[in-house]
Formats: sequence, structure tokens, C-alpha cells
Amino acid sequence: MMASVFRALPVLRRAAPNLSRELFTCRTCSTKATASLRSKALLMSNIPRNYGIRWNSTQAIPSQAVSQHGAKLVASKTGTENGAKEGGRATSRVYPQTSDKLVAYWLLGSAASVFGIVVFGGLTRLTESGLSITEWRPVTGSLPPMSAEKWESEFTKYRASPEFHLLNPNMTLEEFKKIYWMEWTHRVWGRAIGITFLLPTAYFILRRRVAPHMAWKLVGICGLIGFQGVIGWWMVKSGLKDELFAPGSHPRVSQIRLTVHLGAAFAVYAAMLRSGLSILREHGARAASPEEADKLVRKLLHPRMRVFRGLVGALTLLIFATAMSGALVAGLDAGLIYNEFPYMGVGLAPPKSELFDPRYSRIEGQSDLVWRNVLENPSLVQLDHRALATTTFSAIMALWCYARFGRSMRAVLPHNACKGVTGLVHLAWVQVTLGISTLLYLVPTWLAAAHQAGSLALLTGALVLSSRVGGSARVLSLLRQRARLAAKHNGKSVADVLGPKKV
Repeated sequence: MMASVFRALPVLRRAAPNLSRELFTCRTCSTKATASLRSKALLMSNIPRNYGIRWNSTQAIPSQAVSQHGAKLVASKTGTENGAKEGGRATSRVYPQTSDKLVAYWLLGSAASVFGIVVFGGLTRLTESGLSITEWRPVTGSLPPMSAEKWESEFTKYRASPEFHLLNPNMTLEEFKKIYWMEWTHRVWGRAIGITFLLPTAYFILRRRVAPHMAWKLVGICGLIGFQGVIGWWMVKSGLKDELFAPGSHPRVSQIRLTVHLGAAFAVYAAMLRSGLSILREHGARAASPEEADKLVRKLLHPRMRVFRGLVGALTLLIFATAMSGALVAGLDAGLIYNEFPYMGVGLAPPKSELFDPRYSRIEGQSDLVWRNVLENPSLVQLDHRALATTTFSAIMALWCYARFGRSMRAVLPHNACKGVTGLVHLAWVQVTLGISTLLYLVPTWLAAAHQAGSLALLTGALVLSSRVGGSARVLSLLRQRARLAAKHNGKSVADVLGPKKV
């Protein structure tokens, strides 16, 4: 027994220092020792397998390679861990440089909802339902009449409007309910868009899921949505007063206010769509391979692309102007005259005396003759819309020819931009077909609504194309970073860092 104890003494003597360090070491020293062991483990686990280190090999790793590679590796790993522990709170207080992808999908979904309400608003106008609700109650108006007394009260208010006396004097309560539900759905849909945009905007900003510049854009869109509601009531109010339209004429809202209302809706839609596409494009730039990023940067910075971007921007404005002229046509019911194409009567345009009629002037010296006819004369308004539509279609076809058959442009235009130009041409043909058909068939409701939807679809195609050829500073910066990785990757390899490879 004593012999076995004496034989164990050398082992205990060697183990005692290690046990004392484990049991009687302060917490700071123990933490440092653990970090040192973890660093060594990370170093050994990240040595490339093909570097010549074999299992049970007696050859030592070159000290120079270990020191160079290990210093960088340990510094990066420990920096990441320390950043996660010490800097985690600090990073949560900082807005990211690129917004979350979820924000982009939410913006595109909101834009789709705005697209739908624009089409539904056109149906509301075509069915003459917009003047059925004669009050603007943003909160209490969200609830429809739920009893017979409330329905009778709403019908009584409508019977006091000019539209009832001049257009619908024989309307029954059941017929009134149909147009009331159309206008009520349109207003509640607008309020839903405002709520589903305002609340997520506050959440994304407070949770720091958006970049600072995108946060300001979202706040601006929220303000524009609220202003759109005010414009909507300002438009409806114009149809409830006799002095805003000629005595005995068809009661309608002001065509100018209708155009402003539609233009604001288009602006909200364009802002949502462009913001969502810009976020996705930034994420695409981050995920692009270094070689692809290098090629794309060279194409986007080419001088010909600057000219092409200018042409796409001008075309987008032309499409918007054409759509706004269509709103004037709709507001004046100008599509119900000259239902032929391309002629208007005996020629391509009506007589000059009809286009600039002095009856539309309201000033003694007729100084307002031109602009009054441009905004109020149905013949001139339809001619303007035809001219703008023809110009827009010709410009789209010219842009397509330049992108497809121009050798210099075809060489520098990105592939997705070429597809965007082709898609824009298809949308233009569909829209022209819808417009001519709406005119020839005396503006049927479903065809007129499709024509209005086509105008917004055409604007969508132009905005998508503009996003694909756009060279924003943020996207170009991200692409340049990826391109630099390509240069570094081609210039250096693992062997350059770790030294000559062992065989």
C-alpha cells in the first residue's frame, strides 16, 4: 500500500500546479486563459486542409505562416465576439446602411394596393357613385349605416345635392345603396392604405430596420397619403355646389381637381414602387459576385448610359403627362365626342374656331382664352390627349429601336434593362389598343377602367426600367466594393498569406 502511494507522488506533484491554477485563480486571469485557448483552437481549425498538415505528422507548422495567418484570424474572431458582447447595444442604436428586405416587400405590397384603389376609383367615377356621400368624416365615416333610420338620413342628405335634382330625381333607396357602397368602399380602402402604411413606418423606424434616407422617404409618403385624403374631399366638394358647373349641365366634380387627385395617387404609387425597388437593388448589389459587379459598374458609368437614363426619365414624365391629360378627358366626359380614330370629324383635328371657343373665356379682353379652352373645352382636351398619347407611343418605339438596333447602345445596356424596354413596348401596344377601343365603343365602364389601369401599368414599366438603368450613388458604391473584392481575389491567394505550400 505504501509502495503504491510513493509511486503516485510524482504524478500528484506534476498535477498540483495545474489544480491550484484551476481552483485558486482569479476570474480575470481565468477569462484571459480561456480566451487564449479559444484563439489557439480557432487558429488550428482554420488552417487550410491542403496546406500539408497531416494527422499524426511530426512536421511543425511554419511559425511565420502561423503568426501571419493567426494574427489576422484571431483579431477578426475576437473582434467579432467582443463586438457582439460589448458593441451589440451600440449597433442596435445605429440605423443600418441598407434597409431590410422586408421593408421592400411591404412597400411593393402597398404600391399594389394603391394600384387597386386607383382602378376602383375610376369605377366609382364611371358609375357616378362619387357624390353619394355628401360629408367627410375621417373617423366616424368609416362605419356604414346599420339601421333603416341611418340609411334614410344618408338618402335625405343625397336628395339635397345637385346630382339628385338634375340627374337622379327618381332614384329609390335601394338604388342609392348601390352607389353608396361603391363610394364607401373607396373611402375605407383609402383609410386602410393610410393605416397600413403609417403603423409599419413607425415600427420600422423605431426598430431601426430602415436606412436614414429611407426613413425620411417613408415619412414623406405618409404625409402625401394624408394630403391625398384632403384632396379627395376637395374634389368631391366641387360636385356638391351648383356654382362650380354651368346651370343645367351634368353635375360632376371639377376636372382640374380630379386631375390633381389622380396625380397625387400616381405620385404616392411611384414613390412606394421606386423606394421598394431601390432597396431590392441595393441588396442585389451586395449579393452580386465580384466579377458581375465589376461588369455592371463599367456599364452603368458608360457615357452612353447617362444619355439613355435621361431619355428614360423624359419618357416617364411624358407618360405621366399623358395620364393627366386623360384625367381631364374623363372629368369632362370628352371621350363621348368624336368617337373615331385617327380622324376627328372631317380631318385629323376639329376647326380652330371649335378648339378655341370664346364662350369659355371669362375675362373681358379674353386673355384667358387659350388656357381656359385647354382645361375646359372637351374638343381641345381630347385632341391634346390624342397628341400626347401618339407622342408617347412613338417615343417608346424609338427608344426600343435605339436599344435594340443601336450597336453602341446594345453593347453597354444591361440585360435586365433590355428586357425592361421590351416589356415597356408590350405595355404601350396594349394601352393604345385599350384607348382606341374605349373611344370607338363610346366609353363602356369595364373598358374605360381597363384603360385607366393600363396608364398606371405603363408608368410602372417606365419606373422599373428607370430603376434598372439608374446609377444611384448608393448602388454604385456597393457595386464598387464588390468589384474591389474581385481585384483583391485575383491579386492574392491563400498561399500568398500562409507561405509556400507543403507537399
